[in-house]
Amino acid sequence: MRIAHTSDWHIGKKLMGRDRGEEFKAVLSEIADICRKEKVELLLVAGDVFDTYTPSAEAEEIFYTSVKNIASTCAVLIISGNHDDYVRLTAAQALSEELNIYTVGNNLKPLGCKKRGACYPVQSDGGYAVFENLSGERVYINMLPYPNEARFKEGKSDESFSDKMKRWIDFGERGKEEGVPSVFLSHIFAAGGKAGDSEREIDLGGARAVGLNLFPDCCYSALGHLHKRQKLGDNIYYSGAIMRFTFDEAGQDKSINVFDVTSRGLENFKTINLESCRRLVRLEANSAADGIKLLEAEKQSIAELTLNLRSPLTPSEMSELHSCENLYSLKMAVESELSAGNAVENSGKSSSQLFSEYYSSRYNCDVPEDLLALFLSLTEEG
Repeated sequence: MRIAHTSDWHIGKKLMGRDRGEEFKAVLSEIADICRKEKVELLLVAGDVFDTYTPSAEAEEIFYTSVKNIASTCAVLIISGNHDDYVRLTAAQALSEELNIYTVGNNLKPLGCKKRGACYPVQSDGGYAVFENLSGERVYINMLPYPNEARFKEGKSDESFSDKMKRWIDFGERGKEEGVPSVFLSHIFAAGGKAGDSEREIDLGGARAVGLNLFPDCCYSALGHLHKRQKLGDNIYYSGAIMRFTFDEAGQDKSINVFDVTSRGLENFKTINLESCRRLVRLEANSAADGIKLLEAEKQSIAELTLNLRSPLTPSEMSELHSCENLYSLKMAVESELSAGNAVENSGKSSSQLFSEYYSSRYNCDVPEDLLALFLSLTEEG
């Protein structure tokens, strides 16, 4: 069966307060074109469809229009991520299944099994589904939306997070049949994965990282959560986000994965770059005039410009800079004895580092572990 893997659409996400709706439309249309060209039978979307629990009407319109377009080519299976309200995401399931679009939230409601299109579920229960194509080829999908106790409506217990993850993963394995190839679809932070600025810190100092030894035996693990495409172990993949969301992603390629799953395992794997989203660039200059020249040379890109100055900008220089439509972020460093002697460098520090340093400076002691965990859980779910 021909499968494609994408994740972290984050429809509705803005950059420095600016709307990017047209980019989302273009990239999702490109994904539909890739699925059509590659003869994909099943598209897996590994969570974070939207950027917030309450997406705007515009964001929802982009999603519904785009996913319907994709579903005209292949079946679409979506799980919820930590940014998604899984109840809201799955609310239209009765309608979406008629279009061969299937959404799975933390209630793990079984999919409706009915012949639709060239690929459709023929068996499903909570946490898993078996899809079949017109050739009779089948694939077993273990589906684990973003997992935590609150979303699964579990109370506190002495059970470790690792043991909970094993239990949640094993639950999705219970319907496996010998001879049917399988895929693990989830939205989690795998141990060893590399995060960037656009992901909220979610591993609580490593306690929430999922060990690779916990992953099920399968042909392919299709993960979402981390925005940089990467491979862990033999067959664990993050497809990465479909767009560049922060300037630390400047220069990163964005892509989807396409592959075949057969009785022999994973075959014909390839990564296909997405070309529709605008490039993000980081520029640096020593004067406003030089900065404007750099911006003019990168008109098609979205730019962050850092100016290293000996004196503040004049109002006319500020006006000229802000007239450059591709300038989304302007940073200025004015050289002085005071700034040279007392500059505090926070670039590259994680949320936990910043919070810990603030707490230590304020109370002259280390931040308690439970307070740090509470702070990070709020940034994770907020």
